Amino acid sequence: MTTRPIRFVHRGAIVEVADAPPTTSVLNWLRESARCTGTKEGCNEGDCGACTVMVGELAGDRVEWRTVNACIQFLPTLDGKALRTVEDLPADHPAPQAMVACHGSQCGFCTPGFVVSLAASYEQHLAAGTSPTRRGLADALAGNLCRCTGYRPILDAGEAMFQAPACLPDTGATVAALRALQGDPPLNYAARNPATGATDTFDAPRTLDALAAQVAALPQATILAGSTDIGLWANKQMRPMPALIHVGAVAELRHIREADGVLHIGAGASLESAWAALAGHRPELREMGLRFASPPVRHVGTLGGNLANGSPIGDSAPVLMALDASLVLRHGDVERRLPLDGFYLDYMKNQRHPGELLVRIEVPLPAPGERLRAYKLSKRFDCDISALACGLRVTLDGDTVREARFAFGGMAATVKRARATETAVTGQPWTEATLLAAQAALSQDFQPLTDPRGSAGYRMRSVRALLHRFWLETRPHDPLPASATQVWSAA
Repeated sequence: MTTRPIRFVHRGAIVEVADAPPTTSVLNWLRESARCTGTKEGCNEGDCGACTVMVGELAGDRVEWRTVNACIQFLPTLDGKALRTVEDLPADHPAPQAMVACHGSQCGFCTPGFVVSLAASYEQHLAAGTSPTRRGLADALAGNLCRCTGYRPILDAGEAMFQAPACLPDTGATVAALRALQGDPPLNYAARNPATGATDTFDAPRTLDALAAQVAALPQATILAGSTDIGLWANKQMRPMPALIHVGAVAELRHIREADGVLHIGAGASLESAWAALAGHRPELREMGLRFASPPVRHVGTLGGNLANGSPIGDSAPVLMALDASLVLRHGDVERRLPLDGFYLDYMKNQRHPGELLVRIEVPLPAPGERLRAYKLSKRFDCDISALACGLRVTLDGDTVREARFAFGGMAATVKRARATETAVTGQPWTEATLLAAQAALSQDFQPLTDPRGSAGYRMRSVRALLHRFWLETRPHDPLPASATQVWSAA
């Protein structure tokens, strides 16, 4: 394949980059090459939001923008897309104007990221003819951290900007430039890595067949989806990645469909889209979705990447394991299917073979009598890594538990089902006595470790308490309503 430069749209014009190492972050390119220093580097791991930018793609005759963390996005992932930063917002845009008027900035370091997130929310709602609630604004800003204001004046600014005269940007030049980029061949990029002196490569096939063939031919390559984890390998661990194969250009991997009582989610579907599809059938998952990372991470991170990563504290695996999800993997032209609860072997080890690609997640649709909850404990409510996460599901036949699936993350070296606890409730009436038996059985399933996020004792007490909450919310008689357990409902 012939190599070519990275081509994307910035400030309405096409930019070409031919000499940056493939793991160059969008943030470093902005600050060091484009000299656009309004975008800040805070944590450099996608956590604080100081580096928030907007990335746009064509959606018919308009540009669909989403917020992302520039610090962990590799520059080649911008190929064929458009980039906007805080410096591209006009001075009279309602977002920065409202931040000033409401005193939403103190030290100011986080302010550019907040302004970009506010602007994105403003433009999305204005285009849709809607306006967000205060909670909706808080959810949209969950990926932006401020240690000065306490957020009240920032949320005030979010509400105030919708009271200003409408102001939508003119994206005509960006649309024309993006259309011009659609004629480019798939990206096959190579550049010298100054740290090693070698030439590193970045390939982004556009069909599933081409992707599967390339992954099979280069089993040692790093498969890149949203780079919300792999970006840290470059930023924090300085890990060499001489060959990257990007799945983000394959439209087929982003498809989500229903067939034969099963929800089929392409492994390249964003966390935002995938979780919305899950919550569409199971509204009980909505709050877990809002606490799953942050909007900038959910916009580019993928459900397949989250599962393939295999972190024992990942948020999606416990829920999908409780839902009896299966994974479809492909090597070349050959597919195989295996249950998610048999995928993980040990800490950060799974059953994906060299040269094999995760292509689809299959989740059975709800059955009659199903009761489901997903819970997450973390030191921060929003945008934080779990100390403990779980998916809890029982299927009731009258008052009796016909089936139980309880899966926990943060309790072992992998996400794991609590099989002894499941056995303790199966076939039993869903009563407090059965709950007590299940709580006692948890010690047969787990001997958790102590780490900076929580002690072993804290974790064991917490899983027992969450199982109790689950029973209170799903017991056949007088279950607790959502208003009794949700902070925003009480507020």
